[in-house]
Amino acid sequence: MLNIAKPLFAVLLLVTSSQLAAAEFRAGVVDTERILRESVPAARAESKLEKEFSTRDQEIKKLLKQAKEIQAYLEKVAGTPPDAAHRSKERELANLNSNLQRMQREYNEDLNLRKSEELAIVLEQASKALQIIAEAEKFDLVLDVQSRVFHTPKIDITDKVLKFLAAEEDKAAKK
Repeated sequence: MLNIAKPLFAVLLLVTSSQLAAAEFRAGVVDTERILRESVPAARAESKLEKEFSTRDQEIKKLLKQAKEIQAYLEKVAGTPPDAAHRSKERELANLNSNLQRMQREYNEDLNLRKSEELAIVLEQASKALQIIAEAEKFDLVLDVQSRVFHTPKIDITDKVLKFLAAEEDKAAKK
């Protein structure tokens, strides 16, 4: 009987100590996609990009309207024999379409580059906020919500990060 009691006691001790260790361990998850959608710095970055690229966007829209007008004119006179003015409009439309494609490609490349830069800034701010919250609330582990298999809502600290970022934005605006 004594031979069975020692291993049973060891197992019981191991289970009890692991439960105590688990009680001290704090884990949390954060949804970075949500932070990139809903945080104050992300909204600020989005409006900054809209302002920065609005002139180029308007220019592209203006050229698109001009191309549609030329296309409509060419369709209107399609039944008549081509003359010099007709050929000139066709060349103008071809040049306009070429310029539009180039401008749209450059616009998209520049916009994507700036978006990446701004998102990197937002992620850096979120990372700092997350670190401050994790240290203040003594989290042992914080995972991104995309890297986990399962979590309970009680360990989701995304709202805390969003509130922290909003508070930091308010502090910066007051300065």
